[in-house]
Amino acid sequence: MKVIVIGAGAAGCFCAIQLKRLMPTAEVAIYEAGRRPLMKVAITGGGRCNLTNSFEAIDSLQEAYPRGAQLMKRALSVFDQNDVCQWFENEGVPLVLQDDHCVFPESQDAMQIVNTLLHQLRKLGVQIHCSQKATLIEEGYRVTLKGADDVLTTVEADCVVVTTGGSPKARGLSMLDPLGLEIVPPVPSLFTLNVPSQGITDLMGAVVENVTARIAGTKFSASGPLLLTHWGVSGPAILKLSSYGARYLAECQYCTSIILNWLGDANEEDAKQMLSDFASKYPSRQCSSVYPEELSSRLWIHILERSGIREDMRWAEMGKKGMARLAATLVCDTYETRGRGHFKEEFVTCGGISLSEISLKTLESKKHPNLYFGGEVLDVDAITGGFNLQAAWSMGYVIAMSIVEKKKDEND
Repeated sequence: MKVIVIGAGAAGCFCAIQLKRLMPTAEVAIYEAGRRPLMKVAITGGGRCNLTNSFEAIDSLQEAYPRGAQLMKRALSVFDQNDVCQWFENEGVPLVLQDDHCVFPESQDAMQIVNTLLHQLRKLGVQIHCSQKATLIEEGYRVTLKGADDVLTTVEADCVVVTTGGSPKARGLSMLDPLGLEIVPPVPSLFTLNVPSQGITDLMGAVVENVTARIAGTKFSASGPLLLTHWGVSGPAILKLSSYGARYLAECQYCTSIILNWLGDANEEDAKQMLSDFASKYPSRQCSSVYPEELSSRLWIHILERSGIREDMRWAEMGKKGMARLAATLVCDTYETRGRGHFKEEFVTCGGISLSEISLKTLESKKHPNLYFGGEVLDVDAITGGFNLQAAWSMGYVIAMSIVEKKKDEND
């Protein structure tokens, strides 16, 4: 049996390894458009490789996978985060679980993950062809490839696995045009937001550990650490928010209003009570000198200014109206966004091959037998924190199992 894997990312390489382990006689070849395999794995997590997550802080898979939660529920039932950890540890890679539930190699070096996978591919005899971009997949399966010198070649296989990753534009999936598959238009996910002026960019470098960010007029909301940058807002809270609201933000061209609750999940009454306590305990102190411990002095002064309160005002002088304005700003501070930033290390797309085109159990095309899709080429994506790589490992494993089981059924 000859199997072609298109795309040497996490899903494709892991699928090839598992397939050769389960079916040693199969001829498996990977074709990659880039110059090296596993390039994205090498830079993920800031070069440390956040290869999965414990899922301990996830109440519903929809929180981690805004698109594709049902598929991931099935995939995780076959190969979950514990299986991933066991797999890499069996290959001699010690892992560490951080307080934020992210799992990294103990070495904090993504190349250890890359080299482990490449070693297995070589050991099992999987052929890897880089600088070979698939330009056409036809029934049969006949795959046309374009090399670095623009020379076209064709290869044929009994089975094709497409794991080309996310495509920023729909035309990036044009190789599938002859197959008539429904494609959900891709848009970026996991990005920062530009907030020009409004005083916030002057606070670059400030971090607030627990902020809730919302997109005004929608139900999209996310909590977590927030980082203030020279272009706007970043950090896990914003990256998660961009994932949840990816398509909405694309439709409004990233020009919208975001609402920041600097006190996490506190409401306005909670904020008023806190401010009232400050006024009772420190009536003669200046407002700028007493503030919530989770906020920096610079950020607090910024919030006072946005509330129309002087830095040198005494707490005893603030009055109920001033306190109400300050409480409202603390839990409902609104900023206008003008475009998105680029979080290159974790670039992810929302969209791709519609999940209606595949069997959620086997990841095989409904229209084209022996054609499989895995990873971000599908309309599946996740928030930051190791969930996207977990999806790649799980789907790669499921595809390998599906191919082997189908071959067994055919032979019986």
